[in-house]
Amino acid sequence: MNNRREFEIAFVGLKPGIHEYEYHVGDKFFAQYGEQDFTNCHADIKLQLDKKTGFMLLKFDIGGSADVFCDRCGNPLTLQLWDEFKIVVKMVDDPEEMNAQEEDPDVYYISRGESHLSVADWIYEFINLSIPMQKVCADKPNGDSGCNQEVLERLNHLKNEQTETHNSIWKGLDQFKNLD
Repeated sequence: MNNRREFEIAFVGLKPGIHEYEYHVGDKFFAQYGEQDFTNCHADIKLQLDKKTGFMLLKFDIGGSADVFCDRCGNPLTLQLWDEFKIVVKMVDDPEEMNAQEEDPDVYYISRGESHLSVADWIYEFINLSIPMQKVCADKPNGDSGCNQEVLERLNHLKNEQTETHNSIWKGLDQFKNLD
């Protein structure tokens, strides 16, 4: 476990109210989590911690960019990261049991005896959630696809070949469709 202390917040000494933190995350941050679907990540996280009696409200604002590949044609893309996430952290006597029972993913329990709150895993999760599931090239101003046209033509050609081959395998079975 490398130097993760910068992602720990010593909340015990904080007065009730709003406290703000900023984190700048790059590819080095993701090394402990394994290979990612993106590279060249430059994420800026603004964390607003609102400390109350018995619980804390955390609001993460994610911004920045990451390089990915188009799911359709394989061209490299730079995506802008932007999203907002909120977590409620409650202090209880038995956090393991409460976390196991909790169905709301936006509520997390810690022990009343805790003094530090690690936000690294949440930052990792929220950056990943900020990247769309489907990554495709943006359309051109005239409405045409921004994808590599040569690759799209090859894919269509392969699709047509596969359809022809697929149909010939089952061609003889068509006669059995309406035997009622």
